Amino acid sequence: MDQLPADADMPVDEAFASAYAELRRLARSRLRGGGRNTVLDTTALVHETYVKLSQRAGVRFPDRARFLVYAGRAMRSIIVDLVRHRQTARQGGGVGHVTLTGDVVDAVPAEEEHILRVHEALQAMEQVDQRMARVVEMRYFGGLSDVEIAHALGVTDRTVRRDWEQARLFLAEALK
Repeated sequence: MDQLPADADMPVDEAFASAYAELRRLARSRLRGGGRNTVLDTTALVHETYVKLSQRAGVRFPDRARFLVYAGRAMRSIIVDLVRHRQTARQGGGVGHVTLTGDVVDAVPAEEEHILRVHEALQAMEQVDQRMARVVEMRYFGGLSDVEIAHALGVTDRTVRRDWEQARLFLAEALK
């Protein structure tokens, strides 16, 4: 697995190039299970992430953990934005609908609905406990270990594990 040097202060291009294989692994894990209705493929998500990250002039990353956190947040944003766009287009993008029969239902694919529900649950979690939401984001979208998350947040790995357990309970309740 490619990693940034421990003492790196790298611009986006260098950080991205050195972590490309890991970003593909993260993207693949985020998109797994989408079946035919997958929002994006792995390569497209990684490349969209690069475009999003490279638009921020002068951004530098002091270490691998902070880069992956930032990349994970960008991936989350890209996936959610694309799902929202697809739902808008599916519903006509503001064009009026005429229903010919009551049996016609324009259902949203289950995985897209789930993505939006997780995103909304994370937004609600941020209102309750910002750090707990960051733990979920770093672990799920950034693929970081408990130790890496602890380092990035300046807390112990025990605190990260406790936050993760609380977050799982919160998300389970929110997604019922």
